[in-house]
Amino acid sequence: MGAFISRFWLMLFPAKEYKIVVVGLDNAGKTTTLYKLHLGEAVTTTPTVGSNVEEVVYKNVRFEVWDLGGQEMLRASWATYYRGTHAVIVVIDSTDRARITIMKDELFRLLQHGDLEHSVVLVFANKQDLKDAMSPAEITDALALHSIKNHDWHIQACCALKGEGLYDGLGWIAQRVGGSPATN
Repeated sequence: MGAFISRFWLMLFPAKEYKIVVVGLDNAGKTTTLYKLHLGEAVTTTPTVGSNVEEVVYKNVRFEVWDLGGQEMLRASWATYYRGTHAVIVVIDSTDRARITIMKDELFRLLQHGDLEHSVVLVFANKQDLKDAMSPAEITDALALHSIKNHDWHIQACCALKGEGLYDGLGWIAQRVGGSPATN
C-alpha cells in the first residue's frame, strides 16, 4: 500500500532530479556513503575503479549520485564527470591527517573547473566514530574552507557505516540546489 501511495504521489508531484559527484581520497568512505544512502545499509566495498552511480531519493528530490574512485591515478579523470553537476560531496577520512593537504589541493583544483561554477559543496567529515578523528572545525581549517567564496559550502560530521549525519548533509544539499534538473 505504501509503494502505491509513493507512486501516486510522484505522479502528482514529480520529483526533481539533480546530479551529485562524490569525491575524496581512496579509503575515505565514498562508496560506503553512497550505498548507505541508496540501500540504507552498510555494504562490503572494494576500491572503486572508475565510478559507481545510483539514484537516491530524499524528500521527493531525486539525486543521481556518482561515486568517483579516489586513487591517485584516477583523480585526473574526475573532471569528465562534472558536466551537469549540481552538488559536490567531498568525503574526508577524519583520521587521515597525513593526506589532508592532498585533499585540499584536489578540492581547490576541482572548484576551479567551469562545469562546477554553480555547484554547492558538502564536506562529509567521515569516521567521526574513531578515536583519532579530526573535528569538523579542524578539517575546515585544514581544507581552508572559509576561503571558498564562489561556492556555497557546508561541513557535516558523519559516520557512513552507521549512517549518522548523512541525511543531514543530503538535506542541506536539497535545500540549496536549484536551476534546471540534471539532463543526460
